[in-house]
Amino acid sequence: MVKIEVLGTGCAKCKGLARNVDQAVKELGIPAEVVKVDSLQEILNRGVMMTPALYIDGEAVAVGRALGVEEIKKLLTQAM
Repeated sequence: MVKIEVLGTGCAKCKGLARNVDQAVKELGIPAEVVKVDSLQEILNRGVMMTPALYIDGEAVAVGRALGVEEIKKLLTQAM
């Protein structure tokens, strides 16, 4: 199972990334645990200065921008 974390405080880009992650997981039909991290302290503890950020299996794959569904699907396919 892939663990996907969306880090963001709730801005429009953060919500958009979360929606795109959900859509990518649904389209791929993969088992995934999707976690939304909105704690500013947790985000800062990871060294993220710009949100949204996307982590796959504990590794930062995008910081400061909302990826599209196709980009996320490509990253998830590579992670499996």
